[in-house]
Amino acid sequence: MERIGIIAGSGSYPLLLAASARQHGVRQVVAVAFEGETSPQIARAADHVEWVKLGQLNRLIHALTDRGVTEAIMAGQVAPKNLFRDLRPDLRLVTLMARLKEKNAETIFGAVADELKKDGVTLLPATTFMEDYLAPAGPIGKRKPSAEQQKDIAFGLKLAKGVSAFDIGQTVVVKNGTVLAVEALEGTDECIRRGGALAGEQGGAVVVKVTKPNQDMRFDVPVIGPRTIESCAAGRVAVLAVDAGRTLLLDNEATLAAAERARLAVCGAAL
Repeated sequence: MERIGIIAGSGSYPLLLAASARQHGVRQVVAVAFEGETSPQIARAADHVEWVKLGQLNRLIHALTDRGVTEAIMAGQVAPKNLFRDLRPDLRLVTLMARLKEKNAETIFGAVADELKKDGVTLLPATTFMEDYLAPAGPIGKRKPSAEQQKDIAFGLKLAKGVSAFDIGQTVVVKNGTVLAVEALEGTDECIRRGGALAGEQGGAVVVKVTKPNQDMRFDVPVIGPRTIESCAAGRVAVLAVDAGRTLLLDNEATLAAAERARLAVCGAAL
């Protein structure tokens, strides 16, 4: 592949993707970065970076097409609260939003993908070039869930899959068969901290993070990294279970080292 576009959100994901794309033979990386969201390090990871504000859809698309990009990948998140607080939509985005009957992550990103396609840019799965980062099934690291925790994982998986089907969130926190927290607009980290606090002084909650049924792998793919572990540690969480083969585990060594320090079992699971 001659070049790839990266629509870069926050965190290390866009940086790792750029490096992995080069390892797969991509010669040029063109990034679109969001002011106040994307790490400044993207300037060193990409050959060209165009900084835009949230809502500048037309400028985002032209940043790719003007550089001859025909394939792009969405990588990294935009803080959900900023979609309401800092969003300044241009005419193209206003028109797009007006056409949508439902306004959630899947419908909005799907419509953005359609707009990109109109201008000749195909949005690839978010896991493209990142297959080595997908979480395997079973324990990841030194610690293993207990038999009771395995029951909570199974319970949490069914619950999270059901909740995510309604686009409420993709993470739940449970303990002893009781639901402590369900992710909503606050995002995964705040959900983990809130649920962990409700588990009592001894902690011991189980966090389950999943993909949605019929997940569109072009966007909103679950990602965990050191920041996720920090949230688990703050909430004294005992187990973090993720959708095996469909969740990206970033900064593997740092993530697992942090999990060990927090006495946290990390595992890949599936229904």
